[in-house]
Amino acid sequence: MPAFHARTVAEIEDWFDDHGLPYFAGDHADRVERWLSRKRITAVLVLIVAVSVAGGVGVAQLVDDGRAWGVFTGVALFLGLLGSFAGRLLRMGTMLRWAVRRTFGSLGLMLPLLTRALPLLLLAVTFLFINAEVWQVASLMSRNVLWASVAFFAVIATAFLLVRLPEEVRKVEREVAGERLADCCAGTPAAEAAREITAEPADLPRFARANLVLVLLFSQAIQVLLLSLGLFAFFVVFGRLTIPDDTIIAWTQQSSVHDLPSLGKSLPITNELFQVAVFLSSFAGLYFTVYAVNDQTYRSQFFAGLSTELEQAVAVNAVYVSLPRDETVER
Repeated sequence: MPAFHARTVAEIEDWFDDHGLPYFAGDHADRVERWLSRKRITAVLVLIVAVSVAGGVGVAQLVDDGRAWGVFTGVALFLGLLGSFAGRLLRMGTMLRWAVRRTFGSLGLMLPLLTRALPLLLLAVTFLFINAEVWQVASLMSRNVLWASVAFFAVIATAFLLVRLPEEVRKVEREVAGERLADCCAGTPAAEAAREITAEPADLPRFARANLVLVLLFSQAIQVLLLSLGLFAFFVVFGRLTIPDDTIIAWTQQSSVHDLPSLGKSLPITNELFQVAVFLSSFAGLYFTVYAVNDQTYRSQFFAGLSTELEQAVAVNAVYVSLPRDETVER
């Protein structure tokens, strides 16, 4: 039995990793908890900010148009270092890779979900796209303000998801009990152990529950990103076909339209069209997120595709924590 349990534990932990659930394995969760202590988080953030500021200031002093390049370098360094910390030490890269694989592996199932929201969404944003006031606001923004607006929409969308997604996780936790536990373990490394030991799913540890919320968040975020990119392409094509430069000049009250920096001579896209397309596609992503978390039919269809994975995670975790720990420490 000790060898059987040791092998099962190893296979279950590999299964957790393959399914974007690194926090379900005890050692990974303990490591993450240590890194998320207040002192370590503060030290890491201070170090990241210091390196980013130093890099930005250094670039600003070395190149022409140094201020813009300095800001870009500082932001890029901050995001890169923060992403490296979250991706490697906090293992969020494992969750994101699973979400990407699952999303692109089930595009056929995603399209019917998106088509529920697309008709009303296209009607609303297309009306905004041919509105002069929207062009005056979006096309005349500085590029920094434009990206700040996109980031603001993304933060609001994430906040909506983080309010609703924990409810779905708790719902699955309540449903996986009794005889269903062994059924949910079918096809997993815990299937045999589930029939031989008594396991009841206790409340998930906080990091395991956070893990499930994060994989759901990444899955939904990838859907929103794909939708936003599709709408961006739609606006660019629609704008080039239907809105002449004279109309853009009249709407924006400028003397002329401007080429898109660096790409304007090779791509037939004006800077004004690019900015309006970015602004409205990001706004549409926020609209879709709010619709997704509030429309009961969409939510049920979206989570129907993920419910099997969530139920398996809860059931396999119940078996994992029920295995005799004193017999597996030497694995």
